[in-house]
Amino acid sequence: MNLQEALEKIQPLNEEAMKSSQAHWDSIAHPLHSLGKLEDMIVQIAGITGTPKVCVKKRVLIPMCADNGVVEEGVTQTGQEITALVAENFLQEKAASSIMCKSVGCDIFPIDVGVARDVRIFNRKIAYGTKNMTKEPAMTREQAIRAIEIGIEAAQMMKEKGYHILATGEMGIGNTTTSSAVASVLLDIPVERMTGRGAGLSTEGLNRKITAIKNAIALHQPDKTDAIDVLSKVGGFDIAAIAGLFLGGAALHIPVLIDGVISATGALAAATICPLAKDYMLATHVSKEPAGALLLEALGKEAPLYCDMCLGEGTGALNLFPLLDTGLAVYNQMGDFGNWGMDAYQPLD
Repeated sequence: MNLQEALEKIQPLNEEAMKSSQAHWDSIAHPLHSLGKLEDMIVQIAGITGTPKVCVKKRVLIPMCADNGVVEEGVTQTGQEITALVAENFLQEKAASSIMCKSVGCDIFPIDVGVARDVRIFNRKIAYGTKNMTKEPAMTREQAIRAIEIGIEAAQMMKEKGYHILATGEMGIGNTTTSSAVASVLLDIPVERMTGRGAGLSTEGLNRKITAIKNAIALHQPDKTDAIDVLSKVGGFDIAAIAGLFLGGAALHIPVLIDGVISATGALAAATICPLAKDYMLATHVSKEPAGALLLEALGKEAPLYCDMCLGEGTGALNLFPLLDTGLAVYNQMGDFGNWGMDAYQPLD
């Protein structure tokens, strides 16, 4: 399924399934909407999947892995070799997210969309990293579309494998620089407000990062109404592939979890391409990075978790699964008011 085919398949959520799910919540023996966002998320998933019989037992984290040429500008504390190291650690239960996956019953399927060297994960490499965006566009428009379509392909693969829900993740040294650049352009918010210290930059390093982003935007003048143009000029292969994962999930009626700022930037790019795709996204946590809350606000999302996390890799998204599990336990197992011998709660004005 290419990008255009995916866009043509994205439809509004199933209202009947959502009404049935909400009616079920209201029938079980608890004060109305007393589980708050847990109820809202399950109703949303019903609308996404088209059935009030919500199931998220088979789950997978998909980290998109790629390097970024802008690291030449001294915008990171570590070098590109870390991208390859962590990418391979995903499959050895050595990375933080792969360790967390095991604890929440989630599979992991990392994809190489542009790591700077060859790695032993699923290979969809477009190039050995993007170009240095302060000197030339990060990638061609054709490469940006290809990266988006890799994300769509990943959603298709996971659907065929029977997964009920997808979590987005990433690994790519320098990607808080590219995500800040893309988010700054799409939201038309000054770079300084969108940019944080990433993986531990000094004040001097942060200033270099801000300067690099501003220079790249000034040089290429990306069109904020055209997310593919923005991704190609100041983005990364990982962000574009994550955008494709959100679009693919929407086309295939699979809920997709937003992780931190890089994932949320991909979500914003997807929503710029197709606003309906937002309905198929679930927020998980508010990243400690400055852009975290701003991106979720732009997407119209309220995250249930505030953990001051900024590790990336999908670690924030994974923490939503225990909440979904407890919510679904009540949804599926609790009796109605009649079984409890009590009158149902009534909605109040």
